[in-house]
Amino acid sequence: MRNILDEAKERSEREANRILTYAIQRYASDCTYERTTATIPLPNDEMKGRIIGREGRNIRALEAATGVNILIDDTPEAVVISCFDPIRKEVARQLMERLISDGRIHPTRVEELTAKITREVEEEAYSAGERAVLETGLPGVAPQLVKLLGRLKYRYSFSQNVLQHSLETAYFMGIIAAELGLDENKARRIGLFHDIGKAVDHEIEGSHAQIGADILRKHNEAKDVVQAVAAHHAEVEPVSPYDVLINACDTLSASRPGARSETTELYLKRLEQLETIAHDFPGVESCFALQAGREVRVIVSPEKISEGEAQMLARDICQRIEHEMNYPGQIKVTIIRETRSVEYAK
Repeated sequence: MRNILDEAKERSEREANRILTYAIQRYASDCTYERTTATIPLPNDEMKGRIIGREGRNIRALEAATGVNILIDDTPEAVVISCFDPIRKEVARQLMERLISDGRIHPTRVEELTAKITREVEEEAYSAGERAVLETGLPGVAPQLVKLLGRLKYRYSFSQNVLQHSLETAYFMGIIAAELGLDENKARRIGLFHDIGKAVDHEIEGSHAQIGADILRKHNEAKDVVQAVAAHHAEVEPVSPYDVLINACDTLSASRPGARSETTELYLKRLEQLETIAHDFPGVESCFALQAGREVRVIVSPEKISEGEAQMLARDICQRIEHEMNYPGQIKVTIIRETRSVEYAK
C-alpha cells in the first residue's frame, strides 16, 4: 500500500511540474521596475528660476497641488520629481512638461492644469482597464470593475505593476485550467480580478483579498469567482479547485526572477502609513509624505482648523507617528493652512 501511495505522489508531482513548466513556457513578459523619480528636461537653466518663482511661490504651488517633491539642484537643464505614489508622479510629470512648453507658470495656472491633467489620467486608467478586459477576452464586465482594474496600472506590489501581474495571473490561470479540464474563461476571470481590492485598499479597511471579494459580490460576479478571490491568500478555506489554482498562479507570477523587490515595497508602505495617520484627523483635506518619509505636509481646511488648532494638530500627529511607527531619525510634520481673500471689482 505504501509503495502505491508513494508512486501516486511521485506521479502527481511530475504532472504538476509538467503543467507549470508548460504554462511558463507559453507566457513571456518583460519585468520592469517602478521608479519613484522622474527627470524633466528643461530648454535652459533659466527655466529653473521661473519654476521656483518669486520667493518660491511657484514651486510651493506645484508641490501643494500635486503632492510631490520637486528637486532643483546643479544638474544642468533638468529638474527631478520624486513621489512614492505613481498617480501623483504622473500628474506632476505631465503638469511640468505642459507648463514648460506653455511658458505661463504661476499658481493659478498650476491649479487649473492640475485639475485637467488629473481627469485625463483617470480617463487613461479607464482605457487601461478596457484593454485588460479585451486582452483576456472576458465578457460582461461592469464599468465600475473596468475602472478599478485601470487604477491598478498605477499601483505596484514589491515594484511589480499590479495590472501587469493581474494579466499574467489570468493567462497562467487559463493555461493551467485547460490542462486540468476546468473552465478557462472562469479561471481567467478569477486571475484578472484577484487583486482588484488593491485599487481601493488604501481607502477601505481590511485585506485586499476580502475587499476585492466584497466588490465582486456587489457587482454580481459568480460565486466561484468571489470565493476564489477571497481565498487567494488563504484567508478563507478553499472549497473548489479554482481557490487552490489562483494561489499557485499568483505565486507563479510574483516569483519570476526580477518581478519584485521587497525593499521598495516596505519603503512605500511606510510612506502610505504616514499619510494614513495624518488623514485620520478631522479637518485634514490632504497630506503628502515627502523627502523619503522624513517630512509629511498636511493641508487643512481654514474653516475647520484655526491657527491655534493647527499647532495642536501638528503635535497630535507627531504623537500618533511616535506611537505607531518605527523609523530612523526624525519626521517633520508641517501643517499648511491657507487663507484667501477674494473680492470682485464691478
